[in-house]
Amino acid sequence: MPLHKGPEQPDERPLSVNPFFGEANPVGGMTEAPPKHRLPDAPMSPSTAYQLVHDELMLDGNSRLNLATFVTTWMEPQAGVLMAECRDKNMIDKDEYPRTAELEKRCVAMLAALWNAPDPAAAVGCSTTGSSEACMLAGLALKRRWTQRNADRYPSRDARPNLVMGVNVQVCWEKFCNFWEVEARQVPMEGDRYHLDPQAAAELCDENTIGVVGILGSTFDGSYEPIAELCAALDALQERTGLDIPVHVDGASGGMVAPFLDEDLVWDFRLPRVTSINTSGHKYGLVYPGVGWALWRDKEALPEELVFRVNYLGGDMPTFALNFSRPGAQVVAQYYTFLRLGRDGFRAVQQTTRDVARGLADRVAALGDFRLLTQGDELPVFAFTTGPDVTAYDVFDVSRRLRESGWLVPAYTFPPNREDLSVLRVVCRNGFSVDLADMFVEDLTRLLPELRRQSHPLTRDRTAATGFHH
Repeated sequence: MPLHKGPEQPDERPLSVNPFFGEANPVGGMTEAPPKHRLPDAPMSPSTAYQLVHDELMLDGNSRLNLATFVTTWMEPQAGVLMAECRDKNMIDKDEYPRTAELEKRCVAMLAALWNAPDPAAAVGCSTTGSSEACMLAGLALKRRWTQRNADRYPSRDARPNLVMGVNVQVCWEKFCNFWEVEARQVPMEGDRYHLDPQAAAELCDENTIGVVGILGSTFDGSYEPIAELCAALDALQERTGLDIPVHVDGASGGMVAPFLDEDLVWDFRLPRVTSINTSGHKYGLVYPGVGWALWRDKEALPEELVFRVNYLGGDMPTFALNFSRPGAQVVAQYYTFLRLGRDGFRAVQQTTRDVARGLADRVAALGDFRLLTQGDELPVFAFTTGPDVTAYDVFDVSRRLRESGWLVPAYTFPPNREDLSVLRVVCRNGFSVDLADMFVEDLTRLLPELRRQSHPLTRDRTAATGFHH
């Protein structure tokens, strides 16, 4: 989560209270408004407190028009009712809330089957607050298994664990390496390759490599990394050197797309080298934030010593998570979504989303000013940049101007070795309809004549232009 610090010059003006808010404050009356940066001295009526907070939130962007986020922004009303009914249940307290725990267990079993675990009954897994936590857990399991195999020489100066990944990974993997003292070995981008190269990844591996991370759906452009080719390269490495390197698949988004739309794509537990997979239930799992899932192919892949058992909430509860107390609402909503849609329903929803993405990408390309990097035919996500003849404006100008119509479209530079490439990215989610896509194209088309008349790109502070980063 972002870090916040107190204001350098605190605004001591109180919040303004509209007399029409109705109920008088029982202590100080309606004339005494609360301060902004310290606790008020007296309570106020619920309706007044609600209106004050509600009015401030009106300045937030419209989540449905946020084409930067992968996170679900629409669910059915029935799902919202279920979540409201479960928001006071502590997910960790499986003795007090056994049915919620049972629904979590069923979700793990459903995902194990969906991801083709050799024996779904033998797979182990858990819910998390999102893919970031799930990745941390998977990374910890990789490191602990490596530590067990190298107990005779770790810790030592010549045995520092490393993790191999593409430079396009989500920031949670960089956090993992930083927090748990693992060297991050990243395969850079080269030319028109915007994600990990299997052979380059294998060449970075050595006896201290705890694993390789493959991304099923890159955050930068929505493309799938070639997981099967990565496993094949590591198979060849083992034949040459004896090194047996496991693979973790970060399927934050693609883990809930590929099983329904790309059934012939082999990326999951069908590959013996894949030991664990994560996904975000709150992305293409179609659930409000925050819920994620981490699964291991069997108990051997998850060291028992990482699982803690507690009894002070009643009963014997094994737990493997960074967070302890959290609401059960999102897990219940995930089970509702699995039950509600089934395989055919998920396939229909994800296919519709992909169709919208591909159609929108084609229409953006047809405008003539832009070049597509991806077309939305893997994740329902596409990235594009300005064409070589466009000099009057850049992607940051486009992002800034689209905000005037309410559209939040991130503009950013790619990582090494393609820092020269700046792109816009559109994430199509369930609820982003053809009608909304039409409106987006209309607004973008209307902006182009003005952008073309500029003498040069105008956005100096590119970070401030979008407020977006990886």
